Amino acid sequence: MLQTQEWQAQRKNDHQHYSIGLALNAHEVKESQRLRYRVFVEELGARIQTPIAGVDADRFDRHCEHLIVRDISNAGAGKVVGTYRILTPEAACRAGNYYSETEFDLTRLRYLRDGMVEVGRSCIHPDYRNGTVIALLWSKLAEFMAHHNYRTLIGCASISMADGGHNAANLFLKLSDTHLAPLEYRVFPREPLPFERLSNTGAAAIPPLLKGYLRAGAWICGEPAWDPDFNTADLPLLLPMSRLTPRYAQHFMPG
Repeated sequence: MLQTQEWQAQRKNDHQHYSIGLALNAHEVKESQRLRYRVFVEELGARIQTPIAGVDADRFDRHCEHLIVRDISNAGAGKVVGTYRILTPEAACRAGNYYSETEFDLTRLRYLRDGMVEVGRSCIHPDYRNGTVIALLWSKLAEFMAHHNYRTLIGCASISMADGGHNAANLFLKLSDTHLAPLEYRVFPREPLPFERLSNTGAAAIPPLLKGYLRAGAWICGEPAWDPDFNTADLPLLLPMSRLTPRYAQHFMPG
């Protein structure tokens, strides 16, 4: 019990160095997009077409809410260090579809759509990947879901293809034994990753974000798709809020 109290006290102290909220104007959205460009393009080597240099932007951005974390310490000077993009079901209607539908056939999820929120473009500045910023993002996201009574979260977990796709293939085969969604929630990739051909005897390393989703109770709801622009294998994820594990609910859900 003492260790838990000490951890909570340290966590509260860490959080005092940051602010978190939804972007309020176009300038704040662009700050988020610049962080995305820094991580996805400059760090991870994504090849994207963007109308503004140094900015990761697409047609969905104007329909989304943009969750941003700032470092408000003296050293941080208010810069954006973490972000998440949120597409509500109402906004998805205005956009014409969810971003995930560019990669997957979501037909079997049609009965969930009125309460289904999509998250994506999650990224954290490399100097801030210590757990605190992602915890803040998760907490605010959970608060957003509860406040609007949204029932289901969807998104994709991206796995680098820098090794030729072997880790992504090994990882899907490993996780499919324990984390596949029920058949009625399965989706289908438009550009399937040939995981059976790419699998080998190597270890399957789980990216931290995917590990977090699975610990929270998310299902993998289909085979991975290949995203050539970002050179990733994308695993489709679905998390009914009713499945949120007690550990995550305790730390992240409001109330």
